[in-house]
Amino acid sequence: MNLGAFSISLTVKDINKSKEFYEALGFETLGGNIEQNWLILKNGDTVIGLFQGMFEQNILTFNPGWNQNAENLDSFTDVRDIQKELKAKGIELKTEADESTEGPAHFTLEDPDGNQILFDQHR
Repeated sequence: MNLGAFSISLTVKDINKSKEFYEALGFETLGGNIEQNWLILKNGDTVIGLFQGMFEQNILTFNPGWNQNAENLDSFTDVRDIQKELKAKGIELKTEADESTEGPAHFTLEDPDGNQILFDQHR
C-alpha cells in the first residue's frame, strides 16, 4: 500500500516566527499562504506544514497522488482504497471518505498514542 507523500502538519502560535525559525534550519517555502496562516516548507525530501489557529495538535499527513514535491503522480493508490484496506485490517477511523465518490477526499485516524493521522487526496 503506497500512502503517498508524507509531511508533518505543525500547529504553531506565530506563523511568522515559525517560518523564520524553520528557514534558519534550511527549509524553503514550497506553498501555502501566510496571510491565511498556513505554509508548506521543504528541506531536501522533508516537508512540514505550519498552521496557525487551524487545529489543536500536530498531525501526520499522507497525500496519495503526490510526490514529495507536491507534484501529481501518474499512478497512485486512491485514498478510498487505502481506507478500505485499513478498515479490513480492523483499524478504527475517526472520519471516513465517501467511498461512492471519486477525486479529492480525506479520512482520519489516530495511532495507539492518540497521534492524529490524516490521509488527504487533492485530486
